[in-house]
Amino acid sequence: MSEDERGAQDGTAAWHRRLHHTGHGSLSEETAQTPGMRRYEAISGKLGGSRKIWMGESHVAPGMVSADHHHGEAETGIYVVSGHPVFVFLEDDAERRVQTGPGDYVYVPPYVPHREENPSVDEEAVVVLARSTQEGIVVNLVSLRAAVPELDRLIGER
Repeated sequence: MSEDERGAQDGTAAWHRRLHHTGHGSLSEETAQTPGMRRYEAISGKLGGSRKIWMGESHVAPGMVSADHHHGEAETGIYVVSGHPVFVFLEDDAERRVQTGPGDYVYVPPYVPHREENPSVDEEAVVVLARSTQEGIVVNLVSLRAAVPELDRLIGER
């Protein structure tokens, strides 16, 4: 009897699943993209078999501004690796800018329209992304003020 068969019989099969390693050189660009930035997938349902998370990197070149977008139902945690990216969203119908640097964390709630900017003229901004969904959800918008009915419903439930 194999170890997998024994694990299935004694109720420990979940403990015996394999770890998945994605080396830095194996990140995939085959994920949802937003103009003005490049996303690289490291962990997802299709790349590693995750069930409830998506992880990857985002790179924003010097002087670039991403398109406005949101990430659907996904909660997103961001860790700034390098550069000084700025995260822009609306608060009370005015643009609010969150300026960051290496070591900072940013939380983006579900459906919240935002964009990333890199004000540097010579340094790329790199962040690590973690999302609460199996795949990287990206909904590109025409503006931060675009209608997002799902967000309206979510706010109305509070």
